[in-house]
Amino acid sequence: MQNAAKKDEIDLKIASATRNFDYQKNLWNNKWSGATVVDGKDLSKDILDEQERFEKILEYSAAPGTSRHHWGTDIDINNANFLYFNSEKGKKEYEWLVKNAPLFGFCQTYNLKDSARGTGYNEEKWHWSYLPLSRTFIQEYKNLIKDEDIKGFLGDKYVPALNLINNYILAINPDCL
Repeated sequence: MQNAAKKDEIDLKIASATRNFDYQKNLWNNKWSGATVVDGKDLSKDILDEQERFEKILEYSAAPGTSRHHWGTDIDINNANFLYFNSEKGKKEYEWLVKNAPLFGFCQTYNLKDSARGTGYNEEKWHWSYLPLSRTFIQEYKNLIKDEDIKGFLGDKYVPALNLINNYILAINPDCL
């Protein structure tokens, strides 16, 4: 796909790929504790209600044990920031991906929420999944993992209340299922 994009003067690079549980846990815990600022806020001080904080982090970050990056099937392309894709360069790259990535087996995992995808993470124009593998992995995840298995990070007690498996992990672009 990268070579095809180059022919169209589009430079595609992997901004992020496989992440293990500990890496994702560090990302999550830093947001939870305020070490990483989210939307200009220290969530540990600005959102004292912990379930609300959990939901805020879930806007763009998967809880450890739920990230599709754990599977090695999903990549972030060029930049993991929605503002980048508002730039002229970012728009051009995204348009190329929408048109061409499916030809190479990729699907934009988190598209705009609508009637077909009312819950889950916000749109991520950078997050693409390799379908020949991820379709199998998501079925296995559904069969093997339960809410009580998702633990080991700050705020994990809110997993059952938020029904992470149905409302986030399975709430993806229907074209990616």
